[in-house]
Amino acid sequence: METNNNKPDEQVQDSTTVEQIDVNIDEIFGMPGAESIMLPEEEKPKSMFSKESKLDTSFFDNKIDSEKNNQEIKPEEIESTINELNELIIQEEDAGNKGRPKVDKSGLYELAQKMIEDGALVPFDDDKDLEEYTTKDFRELFEANFQEREAQVRKNVPKEFFQALPQELQIAAKYVADGGTDLKGLFRTLAYVEEIVQLDPESTDDQEEIARQYLSATNFGTYEEIESEIDDWRDLGKLEQKALQFKPKLDKMQEKLVARQLAEQEGKKKQQEDAAKYYIDNVYSTLSIGEVGGIKLDKKTQSLLYTGLVQPSYPSISGKPTNLLGHLLEKYQFVEPRHDLIAEALWLLADPDGYKNKVRDIGSKEATEKVVRQLKTEQSRRLTSSSSGEEEEQRYTSTRPQKTIKRQNNLFKRF
Repeated sequence: METNNNKPDEQVQDSTTVEQIDVNIDEIFGMPGAESIMLPEEEKPKSMFSKESKLDTSFFDNKIDSEKNNQEIKPEEIESTINELNELIIQEEDAGNKGRPKVDKSGLYELAQKMIEDGALVPFDDDKDLEEYTTKDFRELFEANFQEREAQVRKNVPKEFFQALPQELQIAAKYVADGGTDLKGLFRTLAYVEEIVQLDPESTDDQEEIARQYLSATNFGTYEEIESEIDDWRDLGKLEQKALQFKPKLDKMQEKLVARQLAEQEGKKKQQEDAAKYYIDNVYSTLSIGEVGGIKLDKKTQSLLYTGLVQPSYPSISGKPTNLLGHLLEKYQFVEPRHDLIAEALWLLADPDGYKNKVRDIGSKEATEKVVRQLKTEQSRRLTSSSSGEEEEQRYTSTRPQKTIKRQNNLFKRF
């Protein structure tokens, strides 16, 4: 019987292909059934998700101090101690104590010292010795530790919740945290990977599938060539040997497949962050000169435009936050329709030069019309003024008395 000259365990390079398969979501999240029964550790089926997690969880901002978390402080005990300290302080103040407290603080000192030694209480970072602590000092110490513990618990809850999730959901959480949205595709990949990892090389039923998946993933050849190779191994009694040889390599391929998908999404997130930074920097440099489109900007307008473009302070119809620009576009399209404004904004965005030229033409026309109106008004005023002057002159001429000269008496006139 002829065998294929290609040696899959010697000459074939690793590569990975993913099959399109139907995914049962109930199986992913675990429907109650026989597989839900608790088994001894050595009898548990092998799974890539049962290994110790190496998933990068740096997307959580909060860090956990595991040593402090292991030390349990009961809130009611500290609260009771603080109440007792308050009563002691009141007694001291009533007694008018101005120097060292007269109240016996040996019990407080011993309690604080023991809790510090046990790691349940963290001392202040000053150089003041516990023996010199006043009652108020002890109260401040216990209160500060109590508040620190509350803050630590609030800070650690998200990380602890994440770590308590099954490995599949930790991967999904990381994927979503990096901005991934194709959860259906992710779970399809996870289901496929888990199905491959669960194959048992010692099981006769799984040996053929292990060989088939490995040969397919490493691009051994066509479907007919792969099936022929598997038939040859079965006839020669080498199928189990090949399955044992291929299974560890196949498992590593599946782990790389999931890691690659997470890395791709992490890369997309990095690209989005870089694009966002570039956008903000570009907006800042554009507005920092104090002028837009030849129009001077005052400080108030400059600030309005900057925050309106870079700060997602408004809820969007999609449920995600948006900036002022997006908010106003939605507002005047759907909430308070002003399609004239929307059309004008679209015109400006689609053809900035054409829109600006048209605005300039309108401004020039209005200026010309204004000048014409002013000239006509002035001409009319002058005509009115000239006509009034002539009429006044005529009126004055027609009404004024005739000029006369008084006749002189002739001294030599005969009588």
